[in-house]
Amino acid sequence: MDGTGGFSGTGSTDEGQRLRWGRPEDALARAVEVLRTPRPNLLRRLSEVLDTLVPHVALVQLSGVCTFSPTLGYGPPELTEAISALDLSRLAEHATGTTSDRHPWQGEAELAGHCRPVVVTATTPTAGSNGAVLVLLRSSAEPAAPAALAVLQQLWDLVTAHSDHRATDAAPTQTAASRASANARARAIAEFTGTHSAALTAILAPLRSPDLDDATARRTATELAVTALLDLRQGAELDRTLSEMPAADAFAQLVRELRPLLRHTPVRLDVAPPAQADRSVPADAAHTARDAVRVAALLMLEQEKPTRLHVSWQFTPDGLLRAVVRGDGLGLLTADALAVHRTVDRITTLGGRHTVEAVPGWGTTVTVDLPLALPEPALATRPLDGLQPRELEVLDQLARGRRNRDIATALHISESTVKFHVANILAKLDVSSRGEAAALAHRAGLPRGPVGLHAAS
Repeated sequence: MDGTGGFSGTGSTDEGQRLRWGRPEDALARAVEVLRTPRPNLLRRLSEVLDTLVPHVALVQLSGVCTFSPTLGYGPPELTEAISALDLSRLAEHATGTTSDRHPWQGEAELAGHCRPVVVTATTPTAGSNGAVLVLLRSSAEPAAPAALAVLQQLWDLVTAHSDHRATDAAPTQTAASRASANARARAIAEFTGTHSAALTAILAPLRSPDLDDATARRTATELAVTALLDLRQGAELDRTLSEMPAADAFAQLVRELRPLLRHTPVRLDVAPPAQADRSVPADAAHTARDAVRVAALLMLEQEKPTRLHVSWQFTPDGLLRAVVRGDGLGLLTADALAVHRTVDRITTLGGRHTVEAVPGWGTTVTVDLPLALPEPALATRPLDGLQPRELEVLDQLARGRRNRDIATALHISESTVKFHVANILAKLDVSSRGEAAALAHRAGLPRGPVGLHAAS
């Protein structure tokens, strides 16, 4: 600023800028506006304030203390989402080697597929932090005034120092921990297996009995089936309880598992539990997320030499559980690091995916996305796909025009069992007669082998 409180030099600002930044108290007021902004809206507010000092179309930061991702941006997604942490770290290295006295660097850089005018400012790394880099993408190549860049540097130093203190001093929220018992789950599965076996045996008994006529056998089997279905509905509620767990409980258990790993190290653990703490998570997804985070943490402790680990869970709008581990270490972890302990296999089995983003000198971020719902099963592409092997054998005989008695003889089963299979076949094929079922069978390539001359029953 010049002696009149304005800005001077190449790229001097307009009257509106002088009114906003001309006096020290004005600059402090702008800084207070930014520091009072809640963290989720911090970059947006910073961009609005800085736009009156150094006009720009987007800004992107690389931070050593961000819990969810080291790279954050505000502006058009086609710009901010196309810039990686590696791009920013290279820019920071270039700016640091080009300028002196911690002065912001301005020039052109290849970002988001184009050469763009930028202003780059970085903070000096401190104990427990790699510092932070801020890049302003400008629409004009006209240089910013030196005084404006000096204020930009001081404001960025203030913002990053404030963020560092919040990350270092804030105590993570701990929630009450409880988990579903694996023994209870195993007992429930064993009980369901016994219940299913008993129900099927009871239903088949009257159908196979030679002492009951068809009507009585069907009525008795129906009553047994209804009773079994009611029991299954009650069991399904218990199964759901045992196969899901509250997100807060699963995350709290993860934190308890991580703390012993760091107890005798200088590494600080920062955690961010899921915002929807009462939301249920499938047990398989919770176990896999915890396993992936533990493996990532162990690898970082062994290979990255971090001073701080950030662990967070969040629910994404597209129905995923996202587990993020961020370490501020050497940034040398390889993309296939999670292949150990078959962690990748577990993630893939659940339909999930993972990424490892390592930036030398800035650390590594491991992100694991797991779907909260299983994909819908594919519909059968052929009309006979839903039939069991024995039903296909019966249908093959039926397509030959054979009667129930002949089918029973050919397959060495009772005639009542043949009737049972035929009823199931008609229901599964959604047809009302043996003739329609035979027609479907012929279109599907049945019968196999020579067809005998038998009259249909």
